[in-house]
Amino acid sequence: MNPTIKIEYCPKCGWMLRAAYMAQELLTTFTDDVYGILLIPSEVSGRYQISIDDTLIFDRKREGRFPEIKELKQLIRDKVNPQKDLGHSDKKG
Repeated sequence: MNPTIKIEYCPKCGWMLRAAYMAQELLTTFTDDVYGILLIPSEVSGRYQISIDDTLIFDRKREGRFPEIKELKQLIRDKVNPQKDLGHSDKKG
């Protein structure tokens, strides 16, 4: 079974729309590579974490910022389908 991406966000911080936007972008890019995306309202204030199954790939508090969508797509691609071409969102080597 394909992996599930989880976006845990702080609803009190007003981050639901940001999480929904990122979920939409990821579903569009990884339609055939993921089982689905879970949006999880966090009970922890200020939390914004993105994981694949049970592996944390981005933590807003640890990084001190939100991920750029291009960066997030690259992080996810590297875990779920390393050979996938992201087109204009791909790294320039």
